[in-house]
Amino acid sequence: MGGSVSVCGLRMALSAKMLLRQGQSLVMTPQLLQAIKLLQYSSVELAAFVEEELERNPLLERAEEGPDPTPTGIDAPPAPAVDEASAALLSGPGEGDWATSEFATSSQGLEESLGSEVENAFDGDRDLSPAAEQNKLEAMGLSDSAWSGVGGGEASGEASNIEAYVAGQSTLADHLGEQLALATSDPVERMIGTAVIDAIDEAGYLREGAEEIADRLGASLERVEKVIALVQTFEPAGIGARDLAECLALQLREQDRFDPAMQAMVANLPLVARRDFAALRKICGVDDEDLKDMMAEIRRLDPKPGRAFGGGTIQPVAPDVIVRAARDGSWLIELNSDALPRVLVNQTYAVTVSRNGGEEDKSYLSQCLQTANWLTKSLEQRARTILKVSTEIVRRQDAFLAKGVEHLRPLNLKNIADAVGLHESTVSRVTSNKYMATPRGLFELKYFFTASIAAHGGGDAHSAEAVRFKIKQMIDAEACDAILSDDAIVERLKAQNIDIARRTVAKYRESLRIPSSVERRREKQNPAAL
Repeated sequence: MGGSVSVCGLRMALSAKMLLRQGQSLVMTPQLLQAIKLLQYSSVELAAFVEEELERNPLLERAEEGPDPTPTGIDAPPAPAVDEASAALLSGPGEGDWATSEFATSSQGLEESLGSEVENAFDGDRDLSPAAEQNKLEAMGLSDSAWSGVGGGEASGEASNIEAYVAGQSTLADHLGEQLALATSDPVERMIGTAVIDAIDEAGYLREGAEEIADRLGASLERVEKVIALVQTFEPAGIGARDLAECLALQLREQDRFDPAMQAMVANLPLVARRDFAALRKICGVDDEDLKDMMAEIRRLDPKPGRAFGGGTIQPVAPDVIVRAARDGSWLIELNSDALPRVLVNQTYAVTVSRNGGEEDKSYLSQCLQTANWLTKSLEQRARTILKVSTEIVRRQDAFLAKGVEHLRPLNLKNIADAVGLHESTVSRVTSNKYMATPRGLFELKYFFTASIAAHGGGDAHSAEAVRFKIKQMIDAEACDAILSDDAIVERLKAQNIDIARRTVAKYRESLRIPSSVERRREKQNPAAL
């Protein structure tokens, strides 16, 4: 057929070929990746990382504590000049001094010149007989009786370690376990009780159902419920509850205040949250005075009884940047030297081992030296970048530092990145988990980056944080008979040249944990809420 195609014509040739192509791609070295991580580390994470490197790299050493050899802040004072006398002491004696100095060669002369005679020695450096010691004390106007009230040291001569006598922090599980051991001697109940205690979270609530515990241990549901009831009698009151209502009920039973009226209030906690006092009076069957007392008792209870034991060690926040006011009205910005790890590279050790070591040692030390040099340069670059970004933030938020949060200006990452010549992602890493100590308080660097809200009549935009502060001021100053609705707040803000929607006001109000106008009216106009 004329339209047919042979099979040979459709057959494709398969063969391996080697082609050379040139292209561009972004390749990130391990050092560059680590430098990026180093930039976004907090001061605590950076200190932990440097500690690991000090243990891993023999060429790294911790720098001695002391003043920074180079200024780390803006307008840092110059290093003090060294006078001639100090320079002479630092440089040591010259040739003429060595030639004319007289050296004592006898033992007595050396003791007198060095101050190492027996009278200047510590008790541990000399060996006096009891008679000689007594004569020495009498010559000083003292006797054994004067020292009779002083406790002696340990027999080994080592100073006592005070930290060894400090009691460890007791956890909630330990506290409940001690009470369980005293509450029951039944080994089965102790086993169930241990499982129940393990299921209690840091707030003090039982986060596992009785059915799940019974199935997991192979015990009867009635016995597990009995042990749960036993654990709920432990201190602190309210521990082991399944929800907030049960937690409050346990504490009220402990105080012998869980009467029918209080039972009705605890069973209707949503009404308490909404401050619906009319409905609460009807349900509880009490008047305004009794309802006021009941509300006061509810407020005195602890909704999280387990938090008294804490959830672990709290790491205090250390500022990375310190801002102080200068005499001329400007701001002094400097890095916090306590938050900066100080490391040095031991070049002498590297040269010594390289000369005397083998090829394997030289290769290892070369790698360690490269890593150590990279770490010191990365730490310096990180410090300079943080200082550069912080300086620009202070320059743009000068009104906030001088006058308060109402004058906080809207700011985004692009503004800072364009000003300092960095990428937005770099600025984002620099401002993460970094803190600035200012005369207004301690703030995370990200606090200064807020969304902008347009002005109603044109002009400069307003910071969202400043608008949120204005809303809080308005609500705090409202009268009992003039509660501001969200619409009223919008109108007042527009009068201050702030263009904002009602839903934005509601969102800001909820972020401040301020109830609605209806709930505030009930609270301020009802005596039970006072």
